[in-house]
Amino acid sequence: MQRFDQPADVRAWSDAARARGEVVGLVPTMGALHDGHVSLIKLASQRCDQVAVSIFVNPLQFNRPDDFETYPRTLDDDLATCQAVGVDAVYAPTPATMYPRRFQTHVDPGRLAETMEGAARPGHFRGVTTVVTKLLTAVRPDVAVFGEKDFQQLTIIRRMVEDLDLGLEIVDAPTVREPDGLAMSSRNSRLSPDDRIAARCVPAALAAVADAAAGGERDVARLLGAARDVIGGELRARLDYVSVFDPETLEPLEHLDGPARVAIAVWFGEVRLIDNRAL
Repeated sequence: MQRFDQPADVRAWSDAARARGEVVGLVPTMGALHDGHVSLIKLASQRCDQVAVSIFVNPLQFNRPDDFETYPRTLDDDLATCQAVGVDAVYAPTPATMYPRRFQTHVDPGRLAETMEGAARPGHFRGVTTVVTKLLTAVRPDVAVFGEKDFQQLTIIRRMVEDLDLGLEIVDAPTVREPDGLAMSSRNSRLSPDDRIAARCVPAALAAVADAAAGGERDVARLLGAARDVIGGELRARLDYVSVFDPETLEPLEHLDGPARVAIAVWFGEVRLIDNRAL
């Protein structure tokens, strides 16, 4: 496994692989790798001859300085995980490399970034689209893999790649969950033991919406009420938002008459968890 911290070096590695006729895949991460990330890497390995993983905690996508400072950073463990699962290259640039002193260009994510996470975290997706563009232009992959847990992010990146003619395939991977249903997330490690137990209400709220929809409920206000009832029953949980939305436009729905998803964000102390599922 090779490790790079400069864009020119990882680009040369990728160019050489593609010159040999190999397909290059990229799994962008912010580190603190867990089994969810490993599932993305394995999916990339199935589709590609060479797999790179990027590890970079992106300051541009944090709208709270304390959240950026406390985000888990476990680079040595992450490198060991990548080595163990057969990653071919790791791109781990420094903040100074990614954003030198005179850096000023950003990528506007458009209307898809105005709802849910975009409304709750101003500037978040501008930071995401900017860093992902930089990672894609550095590694030049043929395929990039993103998880469905961050469904809004996945949708925005897919739109960006198409709109900007970046010339690669975006592959989505299903959410990996703990045995009790909680979506795997690097932020889970920051939950207190009591909050970790309480966090079970997040997948339970999504299940309540899905069960109601499967039972024939089509009024979105009632579906949202089912989620709010579950979260409201957990004293340690504080609901940020819950939305039933069109999976292509991300616009909130009032009535189910076609494809839809439900997304939720919930606070437990100072830790904020997000999740979603199809209806």
